[in-house]
This record gives sequence, C-alpha cells and structure tokens, in this order.
Amino acid sequence: MKPGFENRVKTMLDSVRARVDRKPKLGIVLGSGLSGLADDQEGTAIPYSEITGFPVPTVEGHRGVMTVTEHCIYLAGRFHYYEGYPMDDVVLPVLLLRGLDVETLVLTNAAGGVNREYTPGDLVLIRDHINLMGTHPLIGPNNPELGPRFPDMTRIYSRELRGVAMESSDVPLREGVYAALSGPSYETPAEIQMLNTLGADMVGMSTVPEAIVANYLGMNILGISCITNMAAGILDQPLNHSEVIGTGKKVEARFKGLVSRIIRNLAG
Repeated sequence: MKPGFENRVKTMLDSVRARVDRKPKLGIVLGSGLSGLADDQEGTAIPYSEITGFPVPTVEGHRGVMTVTEHCIYLAGRFHYYEGYPMDDVVLPVLLLRGLDVETLVLTNAAGGVNREYTPGDLVLIRDHINLMGTHPLIGPNNPELGPRFPDMTRIYSRELRGVAMESSDVPLREGVYAALSGPSYETPAEIQMLNTLGADMVGMSTVPEAIVANYLGMNILGISCITNMAAGILDQPLNHSEVIGTGKKVEARFKGLVSRIIRNLAG
C-alpha cells in the first residue's frame, strides 16, 4: 500500500461516520448481478459518489451503493483491477469496513466454472484461492498496527463460517478453489486447462485481493461464488458478460435467501 493510504482511509471513514452511527460487525460485498440484495434492506443508503475519496464502479451490474443496517453493511458493487484501478483502490472497501468495526466479511462474486461437475446457477463456497493476477495488494510499506509484514495464508476462508453457510442453505452447497486472473478478457481454453491442472474449480477477476487484505486485518472471511457460466473450452460457445448478468438474475432469489439466512444465523 502506498504511503499516505491510511490518511485516505481515515477521510473516508469520517465521511461515512457523519452519515451513520451504527456499528454492525458483519459486512458483505455483492458481486456482478447480485446487487439487488441491498435493495431489500432497511437502513441508510450512501452512494459511493458521496463517500469522500471513494471510487465509483464502472462495470454493469455493480451499482456503487453502501447500505448500513442494524446487523450488516452491504456494499453493492466493487472495484476491479482490470478497470484501471490501482490495488489500493481495489481493496479500499475492505479497509473501510474494518475501520467501521466490521469483523466478519462475506465476499460474493460471479465466476466461471472450471470444474465440469458445476452448472450455471450453482452457489459454491470458496475453500481456498489461487492468486494469478500478477500483483499483490500488500506490496509497499507495511504498517504493523494493521497487520504483519508476512501474513499467514493457510486458512483465509473460515471453516466455521462455511459451516454456518452449509447449515443456512436449503440445498447442499459445494466447496471449491477460486482462481483470480486480472482480466478483462475471459480466459482461453488453454488457460482453463492450466487452471484445472492447478486445482482450480472456478475462475474470476475479483475477490482474492479483498480476501488477502481482510485476512491481513484479522477479519473472518466467507466467500461465495455464483457460477454464471462454464469457462472457455468446456462448452462449445463464446462467453459474454450479459450471460453473467443474466444468470445472476436467475439465481438472485435463491442467493438472497441463502445470504439472508446466513446473516440471521450470524447475528443471532
């Protein structure tokens, strides 16, 4: 992280605290096509554009609104490395949530299925990840008050939280390994074959930087991927973003139900 980053986070924290005084311990980042969950919540909605110094998403399906409720902070939209944002911007939401006293973070995303047993519409719990983005969000000076210079990555995604998610689901949930590449192009069939060999079950262009920083900050992390399409070369058809958004819409009700039950179980 670049020098002066903490001052930037403080400015954003002050901007949000001027609007809300609630301090929920749970935060959720909603991925492509899944922002509708925040619309159903009663709380204070703050557009990203009204948070001093906060970036604004540019990708369809990422609305860019923070909603603060009694038990949870919802972030509808995220920032991607492929949009041209530096890694400091990509992970700003995590720093902001931690500064607002959030302890447990749920990260959701739209992902391509590498595992041939998956089908579009599956919700998969992230057990582990592979960082193939070519960079790392903790590069730069380290503040030991935030986290260690060399954080352990053995158990990024909480086994306990995955258990809560399993108990909250009305159908059995799969677990898998998420591989992150920089994008914005979808992967080639050869790259998907490589990912399969490496042990990846799904692939996307987000989540991993946020998980790394949340782990660094000592947060508890649950990751959920919505399989919106099968990755390149698995099916004999081209990939497009409208398919990602469309599948997200189709599973939105089931996703809302799952996350709502997870929140209720964690809050209780």
